[in-house]
Amino acid sequence: MRFTQFHFHPDIQSGICDAGYTSPTPIQQKAIPTILDGKDILGLAQTGTGKTVAFVLPILQHLLKKPSTPSASSPSALIMAPTRELAEQIHESIKMMAVHTPVKSAVVYGGIGKPLQIKALKRGVDIVVACPGRLLDLMNDKALTLKGVDILVLDEADQMLDMGFLPDIKRIIRALPKKRQSLVFSATMPKMIGNLAQEILNHPIQIQVNHTQPAPRITHGRFNVQPEKRTALLKTLFSKNGMASTIVFTRTKHKAKSLAVLLKKSGFNAVSLQGNLSQSQRRRAMDGFRSGSFKILVATDIAARGIDVSGVSHVINYDLPDTVETYIHRTGRTGRANQSGQAYTFASVEDSKAIALIEKALGRKMTEESLLPA
Repeated sequence: MRFTQFHFHPDIQSGICDAGYTSPTPIQQKAIPTILDGKDILGLAQTGTGKTVAFVLPILQHLLKKPSTPSASSPSALIMAPTRELAEQIHESIKMMAVHTPVKSAVVYGGIGKPLQIKALKRGVDIVVACPGRLLDLMNDKALTLKGVDILVLDEADQMLDMGFLPDIKRIIRALPKKRQSLVFSATMPKMIGNLAQEILNHPIQIQVNHTQPAPRITHGRFNVQPEKRTALLKTLFSKNGMASTIVFTRTKHKAKSLAVLLKKSGFNAVSLQGNLSQSQRRRAMDGFRSGSFKILVATDIAARGIDVSGVSHVINYDLPDTVETYIHRTGRTGRANQSGQAYTFASVEDSKAIALIEKALGRKMTEESLLPA
């Protein structure tokens, strides 16, 4: 199957060709026709499966068919995301796909001043990509209204709920027109997502693309190590294994920060990505990791959700994730685009039940690794 089969507007097709896209991913194959038909969607798919393009292209098609000009007060499409990084990524994808069209978009999130964002909105936009908190601030400031929104997208909805955005999301939804198309995408399907979907979706089509299936080209290894010895083991791994580009996952912001500082003091090129950083610090961390200036990114699940970085060779679970789905989501950041990847998990005897559940999802045992700390 090829993108030409969707019969997008020629200006959209030109953007697709410029981006080098030819064949749609499974989530795109399933979601695009349904969205083009105007139906609501509950989509379950991991980060990196192409779901951003799956909703951006139909939104552009809808806007090009709509006989209107960008409004200085209300966008036609609203896309909400949990983190600033993901909001920026979605915005960049829109700009890339819409490069040959008159569609205008803006991105709004906290951590930076509002004046530039308000200025962008006043110029008139078709699409707003937003984090919920800043969106509400701008609504309270009368910088925009949502009365003209035809399409709503909640991306990484499970993470937005984990971050406590549910009250904000409900306030925003109350400000939207009742007649609209709504699309909810999530990597996992906790009960709260099901409840939220029932509230905001109208007879949705559920699309599920291997959201709990491990990527096929990743090898999974386990180190049996007590918590107090994990940092020493980590340093030994980096010293001996020549890891090219590694994401280390920790459970808390404090641990991510302190571990990155410790690794840096030990001579390793490491940086943290966690919620206490300013926007400029987060951008520096991500840009440095993407470019290779930083070889190690120490991150929490929330900070790293939605970050799409190609060429990650290793993922290390310094702290065991809370759920099997989170494990699949973490380790899926390596082994992308038909490349191979390696995932290591640090675990102790107390983690045996959690490891058994992960191995059941993987369909195989993790390789037991042995590397004594220096």
